Amino acid sequence: MGVIMGCFAEVASRFQQAGGPYLYARVAFGRLMGIQTAWMLFLGQVAAPAANANLFVIYLGEFWPQARNPLPRAIILTFLIGLLTVINIRGVRAGAEVSNLFTAAKLVPLFGVIVLGMFVLYNQHWINATVSATSPGANQWMKAVLLLVFAYGGFETALAPMSEAKNPRRDAPFALFVALLLCTVIYALIQWVVVGVLPNAAHSERPLADVARMAIGPIGGALVAVGALISFYGYLSAKILAMPRVTFALAEQGDFPEVFAAVHRRFHTPYVSILVFAPLVWGFALIGEFKWNVTLSAVARLLYYGVGCAALPVLRRKQPDGALFRLPAGSLFAVVGVLICAALVTRVDFGQSLILVATVVLALLNWAVVARRNAGPQAG
Repeated sequence: MGVIMGCFAEVASRFQQAGGPYLYARVAFGRLMGIQTAWMLFLGQVAAPAANANLFVIYLGEFWPQARNPLPRAIILTFLIGLLTVINIRGVRAGAEVSNLFTAAKLVPLFGVIVLGMFVLYNQHWINATVSATSPGANQWMKAVLLLVFAYGGFETALAPMSEAKNPRRDAPFALFVALLLCTVIYALIQWVVVGVLPNAAHSERPLADVARMAIGPIGGALVAVGALISFYGYLSAKILAMPRVTFALAEQGDFPEVFAAVHRRFHTPYVSILVFAPLVWGFALIGEFKWNVTLSAVARLLYYGVGCAALPVLRRKQPDGALFRLPAGSLFAVVGVLICAALVTRVDFGQSLILVATVVLALLNWAVVARRNAGPQAG
């Protein structure tokens, strides 16, 4: 991820407009690749909140064990996503306030688990709990790394609205590297305490709550589960607030169907984009479990991460003096980044492959319509 984010740091330092990966691909490789990247971005950002919605159901099982049964699960997912859909259609201010409220609590359960886990390890004299020895093969390692791509990914969401930042060309590289460092520290500590505290961490459905339960009893598990539920709902809220604005912006620029740019007469929100995005999240959450959606989102991200890495040498030729940050040995890192992405993309199953192919086909149709529409006036 350091290789990929290093490439994105240089590429992002060339732009102050909004668009993120879509913009980089469009400038480097043209409208077709820009639209393909936008569709993959959309797919990745549909599967990610769908995975989070499934996590919400899993952690709700701490209080209601039947939550994962088919009917209760469907009702919970419908209520979660439906409520946020109504809030965001009724106004951006309400959606932003809800998102900010829950987002502020995202890190609380993580820091709580780290502190409680260290407390347990201290009482055990820092000796890790016994774990079963395994000898994973290359396939298992690749699948594990693919899941970590999801954990460390998502930075591209912050790059999309860069036109609203004070100095995006200067600040984006710094923000990316700081985010990578902080995520690495937090995740390493989480992994350390979970593997150290839980006797068989790999088989825990709610590892954060289980660590807290071992530290201070049932009340600890319940408190961390509540914190996790708030965190998951905050993530879901932020995605339903932000992502419809991406398709809205693409439609305004003429690269998406015009209907996505429709604005509600009363509430002045991109209601069509919201009403397309939210049901897709609901559908993916319903048909796929957590790991399935995580893998799909990670693979979709890898596809446009690879495009972002490949854009680095192309933009160096097109804009020789356009970067405020220049990655040392950038062309080499770009090749390595593309190879990493290509290798990990092969970890998808048949169902996920079909969805990826369908997304590529839809993007091609989208491009064909846009190209024909733009060619019409010129021919006339």
